[in-house]
Amino acid sequence: MVPFWFIVIAILWTGFFILEGFDFGVGMLHSLVGRDEAGRRAAINTIGPLWDGNEVWLIVAAAAMFAAFPGWYATMFSGLYLALVLLLISLIIRGVAFEYRGKRDAARWRRTWDAALIVGSFLAPLLLGIALGDLLHGLPINSSQNYTGSFWALLQPYALFTGVTLVLICLLHGATFLSLKTTGDMHERSRQIARAVAPFTAAAVVGFAIWTHVGSTTTFFLRPLELLAIIAVLAAVWLVYAHRDGFAFTATAITMASCIASIFVGLYPNVMVSSTNPAYNLTVNNTASNPYSLKAMTIIVLIFLPVVLAYQIWSYYVFRRRVSRDEFVTEPPPASNRTPGAPAPTSAPPGRT
Repeated sequence: MVPFWFIVIAILWTGFFILEGFDFGVGMLHSLVGRDEAGRRAAINTIGPLWDGNEVWLIVAAAAMFAAFPGWYATMFSGLYLALVLLLISLIIRGVAFEYRGKRDAARWRRTWDAALIVGSFLAPLLLGIALGDLLHGLPINSSQNYTGSFWALLQPYALFTGVTLVLICLLHGATFLSLKTTGDMHERSRQIARAVAPFTAAAVVGFAIWTHVGSTTTFFLRPLELLAIIAVLAAVWLVYAHRDGFAFTATAITMASCIASIFVGLYPNVMVSSTNPAYNLTVNNTASNPYSLKAMTIIVLIFLPVVLAYQIWSYYVFRRRVSRDEFVTEPPPASNRTPGAPAPTSAPPGRT
């Protein structure tokens, strides 16, 4: 049961980054793709019905770590406490921005929440990437499985590079998603942004795959997942320039999945590497719950996970259509129906987004 639950947690983290990755990308790019209020609302509404459901994967991944590997959860969440607080703040700011930006029609109000959405969407993958990079590269952990470093010890070169790589993948993932979900000028701008971001993302992924391999093994040849990440991102670059939007989005999803999964493959059988002494590494065996708990959790997962997956697939099917900027433009009423001297409205009335 112990290896099984490590695999389940790896799948949950991978699923979160695949689904929430394009949400983060849309959040960072919505003001570039949408040049006016109607365009920005259209960009946000491409993920409006999806983003909060995608974040459930993060909650389930953390809950699975707590239940299956309490020692791992305790050390990680205490050692990365400040970073995780910053992550929660970024996710909260992002969620509030979705809900509040449409509550008032003032331009300054909307610009403020647009900036909050961009910052939150940028910080979340950056901080999560740093956290995952730290797991593999190593942190100061003593024989009692306690973190002995400071916040600044988390900002290691490999961890920072992992965070930047995930941000770039999210940008490309979000741009390809927007090219699938928008029309007209927004569709073309999404393609242009994808073409601009793609080479930088490819360079980062190649560097990440090589660095991950060198830091976690002594073998010369890349692991299959590391090689897959490189092939997928190079394919994404070619497909973006070839205007194959659907295949490009699939390639970015594979790139994201390969990068996240390669971290967990490099970790196993460890769950956190100790830079103090390899003997202090946290492993799947010295941090796992008792067999009865793992067995009970397995039964629950086998029953409910297919239901959750079926619901999420259904929601993506229901909201599969493209979103047009024209849907969010309100025509001004006839002049005869307006109060003399009153300015004509220039944007849609406040709504959810």
